[in-house]
Amino acid sequence: MSDVDAQYQTRAKNILKAELKRRGLTYRELAERLTNLGSPESERNLTNKISRGSFTTAFFIMCMDAIGAKDVQLA
Repeated sequence: MSDVDAQYQTRAKNILKAELKRRGLTYRELAERLTNLGSPESERNLTNKISRGSFTTAFFIMCMDAIGAKDVQLA
Protein backbone atom coordinates (compact mmCIF):
# COMPACT_ATOMS: atom_id res chain seq x y z
CA MET A 1 0.00 0.00 0.00
CA SER A 2 1.32 3.42 -0.87
CA ASP A 3 1.68 6.25 1.61
CA VAL A 4 -1.08 8.12 -0.18
CA ASP A 5 -3.49 5.18 0.17
CA ALA A 6 -2.62 4.88 3.85
CA GLN A 7 -3.31 8.58 4.38
CA TYR A 8 -6.75 8.30 2.81
CA GLN A 9 -7.58 5.17 4.79
CA THR A 10 -6.67 7.01 7.98
CA ARG A 11 -8.79 9.97 6.91
CA ALA A 12 -11.84 7.78 6.20
CA LYS A 13 -11.39 5.99 9.52
CA ASN A 14 -11.17 9.29 11.40
CA ILE A 15 -14.28 10.67 9.67
CA LEU A 16 -16.26 7.57 10.63
CA LYS A 17 -15.03 7.66 14.24
CA ALA A 18 -15.82 11.38 14.49
CA GLU A 19 -19.38 10.86 13.22
CA LEU A 20 -19.94 8.08 15.75
CA LYS A 21 -18.57 10.23 18.57
CA ARG A 22 -20.60 13.26 17.46
CA ARG A 23 -23.77 11.19 17.80
CA GLY A 24 -22.69 9.41 20.97
CA LEU A 25 -22.88 5.98 19.33
CA THR A 26 -20.83 2.92 20.21
CA TYR A 27 -19.56 0.22 17.92
CA ARG A 28 -22.18 -2.08 19.42
CA GLU A 29 -24.95 0.33 18.45
CA LEU A 30 -23.49 0.69 14.97
CA ALA A 31 -23.37 -3.10 14.65
CA GLU A 32 -27.06 -3.30 15.59
CA ARG A 33 -27.98 -0.61 13.06
CA LEU A 34 -25.99 -2.28 10.30
CA THR A 35 -27.66 -5.59 11.11
CA ASN A 36 -31.04 -3.87 10.82
CA LEU A 37 -29.99 -2.64 7.37
CA GLY A 38 -29.27 -6.23 6.35
CA SER A 39 -25.50 -6.23 6.84
CA PRO A 40 -24.78 -8.18 10.02
CA GLU A 41 -21.60 -7.08 11.76
CA SER A 42 -20.32 -7.96 15.21
CA GLU A 43 -19.00 -5.29 17.53
CA ARG A 44 -15.57 -6.95 17.50
CA ASN A 45 -15.47 -7.12 13.70
CA LEU A 46 -16.40 -3.43 13.45
CA THR A 47 -13.74 -2.48 15.99
CA ASN A 48 -11.09 -4.31 13.97
CA LYS A 49 -12.28 -3.11 10.57
CA ILE A 50 -12.52 0.54 11.61
CA SER A 51 -9.23 0.56 13.52
CA ARG A 52 -7.45 -0.83 10.43
CA GLY A 53 -9.23 1.63 8.18
CA SER A 54 -9.38 -1.03 5.48
CA PHE A 55 -13.03 -0.89 4.49
CA THR A 56 -14.81 -0.28 1.23
CA THR A 57 -16.56 2.87 0.16
CA ALA A 58 -19.83 0.92 0.24
CA PHE A 59 -19.21 0.01 3.91
CA PHE A 60 -18.40 3.64 4.72
CA ILE A 61 -21.61 4.90 3.10
CA MET A 62 -23.64 2.15 4.78
CA CYS A 63 -22.24 3.23 8.15
CA MET A 64 -23.08 6.86 7.40
CA ASP A 65 -26.66 5.81 6.56
CA ALA A 66 -26.88 3.67 9.70
CA ILE A 67 -25.84 6.52 11.97
CA GLY A 68 -27.98 9.08 10.19
CA ALA A 69 -25.24 11.22 8.68
CA LYS A 70 -26.56 13.14 5.69
CA ASP A 71 -23.44 15.21 5.04
CA VAL A 72 -19.76 14.47 5.50
CA GLN A 73 -17.21 17.17 6.22
CA LEU A 74 -13.98 16.30 4.42
CA ALA A 75 -11.91 19.32 5.42
